[in-house]
Amino acid sequence: MSPPLPAFLLLVSIAFTSASVEPLRPGFYAETCPEAEFIVKDVMRRNMIREPRSAASVMRFQFHDCFVNGCDASMLLDDTPNMLGEKLSLSNIDSLRSYEVIDEIKEELEKVCPGMVSCADIIIMASRDAVVLSGGPDWEVKLGREDSLTASQEDADNIMPSPRANASFLIYLFERFNLSVKDMVALSGSHSIGQARCFSIVFRLYNQSGSGKPDPTIEPKYKEKLNRLCPLGGDESVTGDLDATPTIFDNRYFKDLVAGRGFLNSDQTLYTFPETKKYVTLFSKDQRAFFNAFVEGMIKMGDLQSGRPGEIRCNCRIVNSRPVDALLVS
Repeated sequence: MSPPLPAFLLLVSIAFTSASVEPLRPGFYAETCPEAEFIVKDVMRRNMIREPRSAASVMRFQFHDCFVNGCDASMLLDDTPNMLGEKLSLSNIDSLRSYEVIDEIKEELEKVCPGMVSCADIIIMASRDAVVLSGGPDWEVKLGREDSLTASQEDADNIMPSPRANASFLIYLFERFNLSVKDMVALSGSHSIGQARCFSIVFRLYNQSGSGKPDPTIEPKYKEKLNRLCPLGGDESVTGDLDATPTIFDNRYFKDLVAGRGFLNSDQTLYTFPETKKYVTLFSKDQRAFFNAFVEGMIKMGDLQSGRPGEIRCNCRIVNSRPVDALLVS
């Protein structure tokens, strides 16, 4: 039996499936900003040369944005005196980084076609380019999103999964967004690139499920390596690679899961849970199958919209000023 869905998440799920919004489409900026996709990819390439970790960071923006009230760039908004945004939510604080990459992309776009390209679409394009530039698959993105007028730390806290999540919970969560078990496993392959903190795994190294013992599914030699990286009582901000090829987008992540070398509990559980194990096994043997499923999942996730009013922000960190705002202040 599935766990009960929090009331808030139920409302979000209903909103995504019933909202009436303008359809997204490829080539949305063909006339208004034909250089948009080239500019995004060029800035991503430059940033990845300066800081290779930016690829994984920017790619994950799509996940952290789209799951919280749809793909609307709400996660990019800074806090204000009247709004607690999503940057300090439990899943984002000390985890998400490289916001400045989106700032740089937006600045470049505003020089060429001011007020045309939304921050929400920048996230979608940059996430795709991060995958492509890391050796992963390419795909045509659908565009035409607007940017949200607000953000909510509470909403982010209520939705985004923990590194301790198990496969059963992840399946249930993804289903709320019309994403299948296969979609979920393929999208978990985003951990093919990047790193995570010791904070996320100390429990499974030393006290899995409150047992006072390590997670028995961790391969012994890999556990020794993790123990050295993340000693009990050590610096939990130290980072470790999510798979054996952390800068290359490939199917090594799934091969590592089969070998008991998953870094996060939420990753390794995909191989120990029957409903997800078959896809882990498939993707570990067939990289093309993984790439195809990943692209399908990213496109479906990119379709999530709340239907709320929006705008095209001039600065991705703040909503645009309005005459009514000035009247309220004066």
